[in-house]
Amino acid sequence: MELRAALVGCGAMSRAWLQAATRIPDLRIVGLADLDVERAKARAAEFSLKDLLVAGDVHALIAESRPDLLFDVVVPSARHEVVSAGLAAGCHVLSEKPMAETLADARDLVARAKAAGRIHAVVQNRRYLAGVRRIARAVRSDTIGAITGVHADFFLAPHFGGFREEMDHILLLDMAIHSFDALRCMTGLAASGVYCREWNPPQSWYRQGSSAAAIFELENGAVFVYRGSWCAQGLPTAWECAWRFVGAKGALTWDGSDEIRIEVLGRGERKGLFDPMTTVEPPPLAPEDRVDGHFGVLSDFVAAVRSGSEPETVGRDNIRSLAMVLGAIESANAGQRVEIVI
Repeated sequence: MELRAALVGCGAMSRAWLQAATRIPDLRIVGLADLDVERAKARAAEFSLKDLLVAGDVHALIAESRPDLLFDVVVPSARHEVVSAGLAAGCHVLSEKPMAETLADARDLVARAKAAGRIHAVVQNRRYLAGVRRIARAVRSDTIGAITGVHADFFLAPHFGGFREEMDHILLLDMAIHSFDALRCMTGLAASGVYCREWNPPQSWYRQGSSAAAIFELENGAVFVYRGSWCAQGLPTAWECAWRFVGAKGALTWDGSDEIRIEVLGRGERKGLFDPMTTVEPPPLAPEDRVDGHFGVLSDFVAAVRSGSEPETVGRDNIRSLAMVLGAIESANAGQRVEIVI
C-alpha cells in the first residue's frame, strides 16, 4: 500500500528526515512546506523530488497535497498548530522533539490524536541506537539486578547558529530530551520528581540555559543524575552521553559509542574491602531490536500506520519524557524540587 507523505519545516533537520523517508518502500513524498518557500524548493531539488507541491504553510500543504502522513519538522513554538492541523485533516503525524512546549499542549495533542483516531508520534531516534537496545535488553534480563542509580554526562560545544542559540533552556529542551527518553527506554522507569540547577557560563555563545545538572527520583526509588553542558570545550563526551547504571548485583557503563562494560558480583569469599566481581558480556542485538536512527523510527511509524498498531514513540507515552524536561525547567526556575505529574 503506497502512502503519501508531506513534510513541513525544511530547515537543517529535514535533510535527515528525507534521507530516511526516501529509503522506505511505497512511501511517496508529495509535498514540502516552509515559511521560506525557496528553502523548500531547494530541499526538493536536493533530493530530486519531482511532481510535488511546494507551499508556504502547513494549511496549504495539507489542502493541496492531501497526504496520509504529515512529517512535522518545525521549530517547537509552531508544533501545536502544525500537529493540530494534520490531525484535523485526518493525517497520521510524526513530530520532531519535543512533542510540545508545555504539558498542557502535549495533553491536548494526545487528546486530539485519540479523538481523530490517528497516530501522533515523536522522533526519539536515540531509542533506535544499537547501544540503547542492548542496554535495555541487559536491564530487562536482570543482568545487574534492580536499578538503584543511573548517571549520565553530556559535555559538548557545538556552534549551531540560528534559533538554537537564541532559545530559552536550550540544553534541557533541545538536547536533554534525548537522554531522558533514552533513560526511560533503557530502564523502563519513569520519573516522579526532580531538582535541577541551570546556568549559562560566561564563555557561552548561547543566550540562556546552556548548562544544567538535574537529580531525578525514579518510580522505583532509584535516582537518575544528569550533568550536561553545550559550551564545554575539550574532552567531549559522545552525543549520546557517557552512562553508568548501578544495580543491586553489579554495574554497567556505556561510553555512548561502541563500548558497553558490565561487572557483576562473582563467586567466592570477599578478600579485603571489596566483593569479588566478574565481567559479563553485554547481550547482542536481537532480530526484533529495531535500530538505525531516523530510518528506524520512521520505519516503525510507517509500519504502525499500515498495521493499525501503535509505534513505540507514540505521544501518549512520550509525554513522560517531555514531563521530565519541563519538570527540570520548572525546578530550575523555582530553585526547588518539583513533582513530575503527567
